[in-house]
Amino acid sequence: MIRFGVIGTNKITEMFLEGANELGEFTLAAVYSRTEEKAKEFALKHGAEATFTSLEEMAASDVIDAVYIASPNSLHAEQSIIFMNAGKHVLCEKPMASNKAEVTTMIEAAKKNGVLLMEAMKSTVMPNMQMVHENLHKIGKIRRFVANYGQYSSRYDAYKEGTVLNAFNPEFSNGSLMDIGVYGVYPVVSMLGKPNSIKAEGVMLDSGVDGEGSILLGYDDKEAVIMFSKITDSHMPSEIQGENGSILIDKIGSPMNVTIQYRDGSVEDLSQPQQHTMLYEAKEFIRLIQSGKKESYINSHENSLHSIEVMDEARKQIGVVFPADYR
Repeated sequence: MIRFGVIGTNKITEMFLEGANELGEFTLAAVYSRTEEKAKEFALKHGAEATFTSLEEMAASDVIDAVYIASPNSLHAEQSIIFMNAGKHVLCEKPMASNKAEVTTMIEAAKKNGVLLMEAMKSTVMPNMQMVHENLHKIGKIRRFVANYGQYSSRYDAYKEGTVLNAFNPEFSNGSLMDIGVYGVYPVVSMLGKPNSIKAEGVMLDSGVDGEGSILLGYDDKEAVIMFSKITDSHMPSEIQGENGSILIDKIGSPMNVTIQYRDGSVEDLSQPQQHTMLYEAKEFIRLIQSGKKESYINSHENSLHSIEVMDEARKQIGVVFPADYR
């Protein structure tokens, strides 16, 4: 049994617990919130016995083995390092941190303390994305990866009315690329590797973050196109194009239906039965802890580094700057 603490009493934490609670090896032992009232309310709802309003006290306690961090992006690095320095394993929500410098520091802390650090990129550990990996050879030489994710944010309505919530606030290292685009960047980099060139365009909002954008990644013999938006919806699938056929992925952020369409017109359905979409990251993380591993080969440190390198350069070209970039 792995005893977890959670940082963040938001919707994403609720969803993580829905998935993780389906695993017999998972138990929620502690909740952190800035206010005791909110910590106790969330703990009571989800059956946790311990509550904390101090990160340092929670990290030093003996009631947890690991922590799931779902705070604003700008806080990921600092909070993760507090827990890793206390010998706790860290499952950190995507994106891992604000920039490459922070991700590098986090990885160094994990290695120094001998603990597991994993980016909570749910899609790459889901069975359907694993089927994509296992069947890539069937489509022949890969020439293009088109990763598309557009989801109109409910917070954009508030933004248009004059209220800038966290999702559109550079103080929290947010914006379309960080929140949505990462779902395209991460699997592209994990499958194709680090690109030779990066070209990015985007639509800047007055708050200082991007509302939507596109990235073109160049490789020796292929390319990748990554499209993302928080100010429009998109219903196009993502596609990996090979010389013998294409793999279609219905939702790059949580693939539910995956098919191969061959050049001869035949279709092969690769879709697998799946449980709660956030179960698999918890399952992978717990498996690694129980086997004594300090890194996931799927959501590896290298994949996290290469992904944030792409996003750093894309932000630079689009014009998105975070206060965290100057820390």
